[in-house]
Amino acid sequence: MSAPDFLPADGDWLSLGRAVLAAQPFSQLLGARLVHLAPGAAELHVPLRPTHLQQGGMAHGGVLGYAADNALTFAGGTRLGADVVTAEYKLCLLRPAAGRTLVARATALHAGRSQAVCRCDLFVIDDGEPGLCGTALGTIVRSGGR
Repeated sequence: MSAPDFLPADGDWLSLGRAVLAAQPFSQLLGARLVHLAPGAAELHVPLRPTHLQQGGMAHGGVLGYAADNALTFAGGTRLGADVVTAEYKLCLLRPAAGRTLVARATALHAGRSQAVCRCDLFVIDDGEPGLCGTALGTIVRSGGR
């Protein structure tokens, strides 16, 4: 497989992804950090602050949805180009996300010319090993220069 034409000139996917994330005010509000970005793969961390939690101490579903959506889009964007959006995603919440950090790990399962199908697993980390708390499947598409 040849390198895509949107490959960062220096091959530094992570720096490119971090610049994109830094330009997203909502991501900054949540304190999200992109910790890994490579062709077909992304990992995003969100510290679980008191303002992100439900009354029972677990992360609000909207925070999980955000993390899955953004990680899916980053993984798909490495296959399609930087100008992409989420067309749809399905999120299955498997257990309450109670802990210190939410981790979203996404991979591109298939990419064509105009869309990529990606998967994201969500984990919550407290003091021990990450616990799986959700999974998502999404379709990422070229945005067409909105």
